[in-house]
Amino acid sequence: MTPTSTFNSWVTYPKPNPDANLRLLCFPYAGGSSLIFRKWSDSLPSTVEVCPVELPGRGSQIKLPLFTRLVPLVEALAQALKPHLDKPFAFFGHSMGALVSFELARLLRKEYGFEPVHLFVSGRRAPQLSDPKPPIHTLGDSEFKEELRQLNGTPKAVLENAELMEILVPIVRADFATLETYVYTQEPPLDSPIAVFGGLEDLEANYEELEAWREQTSSSFSLQMFPGDHFFINSAQSLLLDSLAKRILNLKF
Repeated sequence: MTPTSTFNSWVTYPKPNPDANLRLLCFPYAGGSSLIFRKWSDSLPSTVEVCPVELPGRGSQIKLPLFTRLVPLVEALAQALKPHLDKPFAFFGHSMGALVSFELARLLRKEYGFEPVHLFVSGRRAPQLSDPKPPIHTLGDSEFKEELRQLNGTPKAVLENAELMEILVPIVRADFATLETYVYTQEPPLDSPIAVFGGLEDLEANYEELEAWREQTSSSFSLQMFPGDHFFINSAQSLLLDSLAKRILNLKF
């Protein structure tokens, strides 16, 4: 597929690369948008076309209603992404994006009989593990904002800007509802290899919780830790992208 427009599209092409032999579809963390990945092409092999996914309620999808449950979101994603899966593809997802990409891979296998050539998941405990923390998506605004402050993923300038928070809070609340109402169901492991990335100071997903992703693949598995907290994807981005580039160059498909 050759992208002609990214307006109101689930899949964005910040740097179209029709000659690439692999599409890397990237899924953001809760409250995030496709902009997180807009410069990743600069650090990844030229054989890769980086395609950040824009979820409803943000960016070019801002007029679409937010999802608050994972199954309907993944079903909608499968339909929207199918035209973009006409060449070998891999998924990268951080935090919420890791869970979304995992369930999307399972749905694509079930409904269409194909899987990503590799699944890269980051900053998220394995899906079969229950959340040890109480849900926060039902908290009042002030308590919810304090939780966001403690997660350390929202810039201080944004937290202190009432107008920006009025836009951001409903998005993050919907994303947390999506995560916190998720119910894992047992299925056979994916045939896709899985590479997991984590932050050494991440309180949301420790080494053992990341290692448990091993159960979700019948192929190869790797786990690499980086300096930083839950948002090491930003603070240790150059290290992460260097590792991702090397792994992509070694892919066989």
